[in-house]
Amino acid sequence: MAAPPPSPGPASTGDVAHATAVARIADEPADHRFKGLPPDAAAAGTTLGELAAERRSLFTGGFTTPVLALSAERLEHNLTALADYSARHGLAFAPHGKTTMAPQLFNRQLEHGAWGITLAVPHQARVARAFGVPRIFLANELVDAAALRWLAAELDADPDFRFICYVDSPQGVALMDEALRAAGARRPVEVVVELGAGDGARTGARTETECAAIADAVAATGTLRLVGVAGYEGEVPGAELEAVRGWLRRLTGLAVSLDAAGHFADLDEIVVSAGGSAWFDAVAEAFAELPALSAPTLKLLRSGAYVSHDDGHYRRLTPFNRHPDEGGLQAAFTLWTQVVSRPEPGQAFLNGGKRDAAFDLELPEPHVVRSASRAGSGEGTMRDATGLTVTGLSDQHAWLRVADGTELEIGEWVGLGMSHPCTIFDKWQVIPVVDAEGTVTDLIRTFF
Repeated sequence: MAAPPPSPGPASTGDVAHATAVARIADEPADHRFKGLPPDAAAAGTTLGELAAERRSLFTGGFTTPVLALSAERLEHNLTALADYSARHGLAFAPHGKTTMAPQLFNRQLEHGAWGITLAVPHQARVARAFGVPRIFLANELVDAAALRWLAAELDADPDFRFICYVDSPQGVALMDEALRAAGARRPVEVVVELGAGDGARTGARTETECAAIADAVAATGTLRLVGVAGYEGEVPGAELEAVRGWLRRLTGLAVSLDAAGHFADLDEIVVSAGGSAWFDAVAEAFAELPALSAPTLKLLRSGAYVSHDDGHYRRLTPFNRHPDEGGLQAAFTLWTQVVSRPEPGQAFLNGGKRDAAFDLELPEPHVVRSASRAGSGEGTMRDATGLTVTGLSDQHAWLRVADGTELEIGEWVGLGMSHPCTIFDKWQVIPVVDAEGTVTDLIRTFF
């Protein structure tokens, strides 16, 4: 069995600050700013926390369509699944928070043992710090002088705050060094050399020789400290399992060679990081084969889409399909829309469109229909959405093809599954968490 991942240690001042800041979200008004929330709650001046405490029904409690719902049970299942997987494979876990930008979910992930939160741009890091996240891995280069000035102040003000980001060029290193010196930074910024996934891929140095030059450039500064290597295997061109494994062997080999060259001298731990939501099994396999280095290794996995999973892209690509004995993930989102028009046979229109649904990878899939409640009676039955197909999206409408013989009435609710969590969360500032009975148990606030 793999050794357990390095622990972030007991709850720090930062952990406590994070939980305290997240609790303040409950004090926000449940008002007109947030799609789908009950108008009567806004009229009464109800807060998000008070609305959640009322335990209203999503269907009869005054919520308006379209409204996005996150399954309470499936969310907990997914949080537990990746936490358990990481622990079994000796991995530390820093889930990619840019998927959700939801401090309440950051908190849940930290409670499930996450080392910290992965983010991508300075704005996201500022949100995380506003809510007290104690450890941030920025999976991107950071050369913006204003952002580096902010970062220097954050690091200097909080000795418990840890921040790591990518570097992939001597020029980027020079810009960081210049900005940090101008800011009077007292703590060095920890960086990892990003190994690119190949020609034509996204960011990252293309060759090991370039990586060595970047490491030398970091060593020549007084403002940066090289703590490891990282990258993203999902960007391997034409990614297939063997190609991903080949790139991961390059990444671990780079860690070995930079360590042998003395670039990680005097570190308490060496960071080796990768891992999206499609190939985390290959990452676990490669990291398990990493030889001992001059210091303990923080093997950091960064999968993010697992939180809500999906009904399309990641449903097919999840490593749990290859390793069902390891567990599984469950699609946790349903976008509830309403039939507003049946202008001709075989055609219907729902009142949710591009402003509400993810559509960058695949169109939504109808899963369930709830019969219309009459005059607020609260009655409503569920049936499968067999015979219904979304064929296109307008800004505020879904185009629905209705097969011959399929019943569908104006006023009925249609629940849609969606693909790609990264473009679902960003369309909703408040998301009801709903239990299996349809009761709203919490309201998740996002900050995109």
